[in-house]
Amino acid sequence: QPGDIHGWGRWAADRAGIYIPRLCSRPGLPPSHELRPEAEGIYRDGQLVKSDNDDTFKGCQLCIVEIEGRPGQHTSCDTETAPGMVVRTRTPSLRASRQEHLVKILTDHPHVCLTCAQKEGCSRTQCSTNVPDDEKCCIQLGNCELEKVAQYVGIADHTPKYVPRGLPKDESELLFVRDYNYCIGCLRCVRACAEVSGADVLGFVYSGGEVVVGPSSNGFSRADCRFCGVCVEVCPTGALLDRDTRAGERHSALVPCRSSCPAEVDVPRYLDHIMTGQYGKAAAVIREKVPFPGVLGRVCFHPCEDECRRGELNEAVSICSLKRFCSDEDDGSWRERASKNASGRVSTRKMAAIIGSGPAGLTAAYYLARKGHGVTLYEEEERLGGMLALGIPRYRLPADVLEGEINDILAEGIEVRSGVKVGRDITLGELRSGCDAVFIATGACQSRRLDIDGSDLDGALWGMDFLRAINLGKDVDIGDRVLVIGGGNVAVDVAMTASRVGAKYVAMACLEKRDEMPAFAWEIEEALEEGIELENSWGPMRILGDADGKVSGIELKRCTSVFDDRGNFSPEYDESETSRLEADTVIMAIGQSSDLEFLADEADIMTGRGCIRASESSLEAARGVFAGGDAVRQPGTVIDAIAAGRKAASAMDLYLGGDGNIDETLVVDDDEDSFSKRKSPEGFIDLGRAKMPVLEPEARMGFEEINCGFDSEIARTEADRCLRCELRFRLPPVILPPESMIAFNEENIRELPD
Repeated sequence: QPGDIHGWGRWAADRAGIYIPRLCSRPGLPPSHELRPEAEGIYRDGQLVKSDNDDTFKGCQLCIVEIEGRPGQHTSCDTETAPGMVVRTRTPSLRASRQEHLVKILTDHPHVCLTCAQKEGCSRTQCSTNVPDDEKCCIQLGNCELEKVAQYVGIADHTPKYVPRGLPKDESELLFVRDYNYCIGCLRCVRACAEVSGADVLGFVYSGGEVVVGPSSNGFSRADCRFCGVCVEVCPTGALLDRDTRAGERHSALVPCRSSCPAEVDVPRYLDHIMTGQYGKAAAVIREKVPFPGVLGRVCFHPCEDECRRGELNEAVSICSLKRFCSDEDDGSWRERASKNASGRVSTRKMAAIIGSGPAGLTAAYYLARKGHGVTLYEEEERLGGMLALGIPRYRLPADVLEGEINDILAEGIEVRSGVKVGRDITLGELRSGCDAVFIATGACQSRRLDIDGSDLDGALWGMDFLRAINLGKDVDIGDRVLVIGGGNVAVDVAMTASRVGAKYVAMACLEKRDEMPAFAWEIEEALEEGIELENSWGPMRILGDADGKVSGIELKRCTSVFDDRGNFSPEYDESETSRLEADTVIMAIGQSSDLEFLADEADIMTGRGCIRASESSLEAARGVFAGGDAVRQPGTVIDAIAAGRKAASAMDLYLGGDGNIDETLVVDDDEDSFSKRKSPEGFIDLGRAKMPVLEPEARMGFEEINCGFDSEIARTEADRCLRCELRFRLPPVILPPESMIAFNEENIRELPD
């Protein structure tokens, strides 16, 4: 109908479900017929190539159609539609013309794959040894767009045999490979680089009658390529290919920052909003997946950064610190959208009990409440937050940040019963009988015990007990000299906390060598900056005491190895080499464990190795009882616990009769402000990772936060280091010939040449 189909003809045909073959055009890209060659030339294989002429690009000419009342054939990708227009897309004359245009493309393109008798079901291992490598099929066989279009158009009998040209294959770039032998000069990559990415580093010239594509400088890196992969995504052949991507689903492999986040936070999206200065939207994107952006921005172990593809060029983007920046700059605009999302919410009249108010429990409570279920939170301590409140020092996670985010969670109408210990004040059986579902998120709040002589002396403390006491504001007399046993993150926090509450000398003794220590490298560096001493490759033999039963020191034995040949923890010692250190207090921080005594009467809930056994997929431990976080898997992290809370909420919602969908949209992106094209900063590939501004060591006397946070200039510059890997997936999918038209059947075979 007039007005229903409008614009360029090829797009109109696509909307009407009519296939027109094409190679130079693609959904998401503008027509290319007015493109002109680069006046300054382009580079191929390190050589500057100048253009023979200044003609505009004519395109592949495969999308030609016939229009009633207009003589000749017309390219549909740049012909405007009009009311009453009659267009023919499949006539004998069009077929013949398209085949002639395809001949021109195939003449200089390896096309053995299209004519080989073995192509149906070829395993790519069947070529005899006398077939030259440059005549064998490329790795795109079966997934090549040119292959499918050629099957639809048909290959003319007079198509000449391909003669290998020996063009260069550029494998110098870190994230993709460019093989000029497979380039058909369609200019999709040129337009995608300019119109989708905005980097605009690719161009083309005419040389010897062919189209030659390349960067505007000698090498993609020098041309300030962003390495977003958009050019690879639009390439219809094997001329551009991703290299060394990890196995798995394409989106996960090519946008690993998001897929490696246990909570699946949309990292590229919030970084893009930071780049454009829309910090409130960036914060809202994070909150779509987690209710703790400020917490995670400070204490997450950021697996996303380990997988960030920018790290393959130089250094990963500082994703975690940018999350903190979003939290600090949050304008609260997400609340209005959250309220709208909840405005039609109806109570399900189902009741859920959450045991534990750590990150897993609070996360589950939040999403269950958002789904309309009644939620009661049981916490043994008077203060909520679990180990976020009691196990993490305030110089890493300020109390006001944690309390603010907990208050946002409780605002969903969650009932809190603090100071109530399940197993002492109420039994799990009573909760099970009084509620429709229960989530156990008790965490690992106890210090793992070390059975050595002297562990019962006055002054022998346990790491988690020590941190809990300090966070609760209790006075702990530790004297002047403190020795911490352990090499993990908790041990580092214990040591740095001890120095803040009066110790003049603090040392850490651990089994591991310096490069084997399980603590984060940056935490170890902070400890060293503050004067904490390391005693590596030492294990405790006994804690020494004086006549009054007070700790006086410790005797250590040399640890010769920590792990066996399989990497399992299996320490070995040379007890002939010992060392004695004086100490007023010895604090043991060798790991955490869960208190599961309250499960003693629950025969259907299984445990093993100090953890609750729960379904991997649903976290269900027994009928109506779910468990997650450190109570199920140790050692865990804050982001793992939050992800477990999300998974539990989804599974519990399903169990309670819901759809299990806890995702929600807190910011609606316009096309103009989400993943818009953006030119790369000058010297993009060499831009270094922003350093977090920190308090100088001499200023770290109390519990003021060590990390000072990014300002807006640092944040936007750092966000702009992102490769924008997600950009390629914003393109509409390519439209291929309908399978019915290229299927292996008698009707289609009759149309093929002998």
